[in-house]
Amino acid sequence: MPDATSLEIFHHIFASVAEEMGVTLGRTAYSPNIKERRDYSCALFLGDGRLLAQAAHIPVHLGAMPASVRAAIETAGPFVPGDVVVLNDPYLGGTHLPDITLVSPVFVSEKSQGATLRLTAAETPDFFVASRAHHADVGGSAPGSLPLARELFAEGLIIPPVKLVAAGRRNDAVEQLILRNVRTPQERRGDLAAQLAAHEVGARRLAEIVARHGRGTVQAHAEALLAYAERLARAAIAALPDGAYHFEDVLEVAEDNPPAPRTSHPAPLHPAPLLAVTVTVRGDTLRADFTGTSTAMDGPLNAVPAIVESALGYVLRCIAGEALPLNAGAFAPLSLHIPPGSLLDPGPPHAVGGGNVETSQRVVDVVFGALALALPGRIPAASQGTMNNIMFGGRDPRTGAAFAYYETLGGGLGAGPGGPGGSGMHAHMSNTLNTPVEVLEHAYPVRVRRYGLRRDSGGAGRHRGGDGLVREIEFLAPAQLTLLTTRRVTRPYGLQGGGPGQAGRNLLVRHADLQETATAAEVHELPAQAAIMVEAGDVLRIETPGGGGWGG
Repeated sequence: MPDATSLEIFHHIFASVAEEMGVTLGRTAYSPNIKERRDYSCALFLGDGRLLAQAAHIPVHLGAMPASVRAAIETAGPFVPGDVVVLNDPYLGGTHLPDITLVSPVFVSEKSQGATLRLTAAETPDFFVASRAHHADVGGSAPGSLPLARELFAEGLIIPPVKLVAAGRRNDAVEQLILRNVRTPQERRGDLAAQLAAHEVGARRLAEIVARHGRGTVQAHAEALLAYAERLARAAIAALPDGAYHFEDVLEVAEDNPPAPRTSHPAPLHPAPLLAVTVTVRGDTLRADFTGTSTAMDGPLNAVPAIVESALGYVLRCIAGEALPLNAGAFAPLSLHIPPGSLLDPGPPHAVGGGNVETSQRVVDVVFGALALALPGRIPAASQGTMNNIMFGGRDPRTGAAFAYYETLGGGLGAGPGGPGGSGMHAHMSNTLNTPVEVLEHAYPVRVRRYGLRRDSGGAGRHRGGDGLVREIEFLAPAQLTLLTTRRVTRPYGLQGGGPGQAGRNLLVRHADLQETATAAEVHELPAQAAIMVEAGDVLRIETPGGGGWGG
């Protein structure tokens, strides 16, 4: 029977498998987005698909990955050793098309010396290992594969759950189909190989763990860890006051012009598209009901339900603390209601590219906003509420090869009762690094002219919100540019009398290299979402939002 000591040891043993997978993926990847920014996640599942452990990677990936494993089991099984399933279809276990997920069954055997994969006939796997990596281009109508699309078909290649590797043999036809539909096939080939290498490491480590401790001991500790996480999650929820707490916020789109947001704990806003939630705490259970959320839109800001599940799990982890293992047990006290056909359950073929990156952030904002009514002295003000997605691509005059760039930018974090918000950081559902300036200028025909904090952009209050960033990128060649951002009109809310953070700004300076000063150049303010062609000498200036202030 597991005791407290052995349970903690196995907690870290399981997590270490996912961590080592992530190290392998990052070190062997080709693209800057995965290699430098670490826009990937790895996790470990039991043979029935329940999440067992994850690395400290990207929250929006990890909370949604169980849907990918379920889809692989239901669609691509049965399995034999050496199988690897690939998928990215948001309506079949994915989140948005650039996030390509691999899922591998792991069959292990017990041996007194060493460890091997069990090469037997098809049966229920002992484990699954999974990785999700954001590939900087998967085709579609714009480089970066997050266009301002109305339908999923315009966002890129759609991959249902299929076997990329079957019984240890690579399915070359599937790989060639993927590579033929992207702008940068060499990067995609290298990044997929890095994911496969990560899976090899995960399978090998699991086999070694079972060989060392025995299958019965490993399985007993896995089940005990899930039960322990459920007890911790229920205890954290039980500490909240019972009640129903409602909150609303908006996602601005380029053609909308919503009013300035509130400066303290809010009166609801009603311009579409609206995100609305009622969080009901009853005993040791928590239910989030998104009734009142706007219907699905003709644009890329729709999100699939797995994104909402991921956001809710993230909020619970924040409330419960880092001691909570985020596995299937932790999700047990949570329930959701999402109106079918809404922005958060749009149904195919609605575009969903921005749901993973933008709407996920704002789901966190509204759930925290509701919980601030239950816990006014604990919940921080809103963070930047956007990932500030930048995509551009074209042909590199230095090599003649096609290129596609994708990045998200940090901003201000919301202040809280314990102190000011962090500045220039990724918030909530994002946990990536930035692309180093040296790498960016080496890999793409651009020059970074400025990169620093956006001073005084955080909201005022007893504790100030964190400051956003300013980044200026000069294009050295023509390119197709797409911006997918929010919080350019609405502002991150403050709490307990704190002021809102500054809204972000997107600016394009035309032919800046021909002018003595930027102010003398032709300056255009771009909307929250924009798709334009830029020329050599143009400069993109992104000013990211500041976090909300806390306390009057």
